[in-house]
Amino acid sequence: MKLNRVGAVSGAVYLALGLAWVWLAQPPAPAWVLVAWFVVVAGIEAFIPGEANQVTLARAHLAAPALAYSVSPGHLGLLAVVLAVAGLTDLVDGTIARRFDRPSTFGGGMDPVVDGVLLGAVAVGLALGGSFPFWLALVIVARYALPALGGLVLISLHRRPELRHTLAGQVSTSLIIVLVGGICLFRFFGQDATNVVIGAEVVIPIATIATFFHLAWVARRPVVATEPG
Repeated sequence: MKLNRVGAVSGAVYLALGLAWVWLAQPPAPAWVLVAWFVVVAGIEAFIPGEANQVTLARAHLAAPALAYSVSPGHLGLLAVVLAVAGLTDLVDGTIARRFDRPSTFGGGMDPVVDGVLLGAVAVGLALGGSFPFWLALVIVARYALPALGGLVLISLHRRPELRHTLAGQVSTSLIIVLVGGICLFRFFGQDATNVVIGAEVVIPIATIATFFHLAWVARRPVVATEPG
């Protein structure tokens, strides 16, 4: 890839917003770590084309406030707000891709990776803060990390996997967002979240396994025609 003007401008805007958030909100995390994350993501973003992809990458930037707020039980309400904003970008990027850009293989592959970065940060942060079972956080991380690694293996074997959303993947991501967001809200308002946590312990692993099976089925056949982007 080469330096892209749209990506560079978007990265600069997100970086400015991130720095403003660190300065004004004084989040419960080391400022230099948060700033470093924004700088790294903005640097990568400068090489990624497409307006829809820039909206998708907003969720990568949001991983920093998500992690900062998830570690601190007193900020779980703000974490729920971050997840709501992230969910909005997930709706908007697809609309932009269909209306203004041509949906691309690259964009389809990047979307679940970015989701994994955000939701993995939330799950690990909640586990470190004592609001979430650590083993379940590892399941959520594996939900996104293993398909990404599998895609890399297929590419290394000169097979190009079909990079697109699957129904099982979309359902599992939606369930993770709803259940994790629900746990955050229950904890924030001082309510008993036991039933929500139990539901998450049952539903998330099942949805993850279903996603793996569906991805394995789709990955059996390589894509014949390639798309630009």
